[in-house]
Amino acid sequence: MNQYGKLYGIGVGPGDPELLTLKAVRIINEADVVFTAASAKRDYSLALEISRPHFSPNVVTKFLSFTMTKDKAATEAAWDTNAEEIASILREGKNAAFLTLGDPMTYSTFGYILKSLKKVMPEARIETVPGITSFHAAAARLNRTLVEAEESLLITSGAYGGDQLVRVGESIKNIVMLKAYKNVKQNNEALKKAGFFNNSVAISKCGRDGEEIIENLDELETRTPDYWTLVLASK
Repeated sequence: MNQYGKLYGIGVGPGDPELLTLKAVRIINEADVVFTAASAKRDYSLALEISRPHFSPNVVTKFLSFTMTKDKAATEAAWDTNAEEIASILREGKNAAFLTLGDPMTYSTFGYILKSLKKVMPEARIETVPGITSFHAAAARLNRTLVEAEESLLITSGAYGGDQLVRVGESIKNIVMLKAYKNVKQNNEALKKAGFFNNSVAISKCGRDGEEIIENLDELETRTPDYWTLVLASK
């Protein structure tokens, strides 16, 4: 009976290398191959740069490239191709790690790898190592409680505007809006309509060089927000 290797999905946290877990560091240095996602145009990964200070000299890294396209079929084919590359390592009996920003189960590239790997290699052994999310890091940086007592918390994306927030806003006391660099005007309008705007704050590049805290979200409409921007808000 073949003894396949195992894939570890590793959350490397939001940006500060000191926020990697001890388990993540150990597995990265024990893995035969460490994978990370990169664009098709250049071999660069922020997840790799965050974790690199903890690498031992013998860590082997590989970039999995992805073409940025709205073609769903092409995107799924790219994920399957990359999952097959990971599977080829596992079939050799080697262990692999896949690095992802924040937590692997929260708006993460690992979620797509997970689906594709289960398709191309149903027998694959997979273990996920949680990581600190960007919004937990932001709340800690601002000394701002996310939720307490019987309050509710909505974690949502601003990538498609704030319609979701408006629909459920009446029953929610606190929100996290990730990917707040898109549809800024629409997101601000949703925050106002749902009653969150006056007690909201944005933060970009939390824990990294160039970190910025924006207390007046109207300012975001006057410029192009950084990709790594999120909003914390409450009623």
